[in-house]
Amino acid sequence: MKTRLSVLPLLAVLVAGSACAETLLVDRANEKPAVAMPVRGQSMAQVESQYGAPQQKLDPRGGQKRQWPTINRWVYPAFTVYFEKQKVIDVVANQAGADEIGPKPPIR
Repeated sequence: MKTRLSVLPLLAVLVAGSACAETLLVDRANEKPAVAMPVRGQSMAQVESQYGAPQQKLDPRGGQKRQWPTINRWVYPAFTVYFEKQKVIDVVANQAGADEIGPKPPIR
């Protein structure tokens, strides 16, 4: 019984230490953004004129075979923009580094 009690505090310290070492994307996303991002409702033309050409335009998803609208995705260094019918519907912060825990990179 004594052995069990002496191991528990050590285990608690190890678990707490590993949890503190993680950097969470959600924590960074909740902070005031360092980079201005597009806002919902902006057109593709407005986004491109304000932020320049994206690093990558990913293949559209959805569309004709399904009854869902086509979603276009543009990748910029700090964020990915999602468009429906030429308008911004969402903007998602990209991972800052490999040690940051957050969503997986977009499917290419």
